[in-house]
Amino acid sequence: MEETIAFAREWAAELRPNDIVALSGDLGTGKTHFVKGLVAGCGSDESVTSPTFTLLHEYRDGRMPIFHFDFYRIERREELERLGFEDYLQESGVVVVEWADRFPDLLPDRTRWLRIAAGNNNERFISEGE
Repeated sequence: MEETIAFAREWAAELRPNDIVALSGDLGTGKTHFVKGLVAGCGSDESVTSPTFTLLHEYRDGRMPIFHFDFYRIERREELERLGFEDYLQESGVVVVEWADRFPDLLPDRTRWLRIAAGNNNERFISEGE
């Protein structure tokens, strides 16, 4: 998982305000570890945890805010509307969504899609594109 975090830290240098990063992959493949790297790569010292139960974590102490969503437990689009998801898409930070493939139609065309897959011996493979 350390390689995933290191890759994400480097990849964070490419992020700009209003970027959207959609993550997909099976349970335990490293989506939250990837977000840990992104948050650190944007200069934040905050501790990153999965927002599976809270649905959203905000990290505001880096060079730009990161809004970390998890769609795993979301069953209906209305739940995201109540969270104000569309408002976050207009913020001047980065929106990162775990389990984004559950509601791909809610994400704009400018979204960068990453798929994380597990290999042998704790290897992780990250590919860009839906």
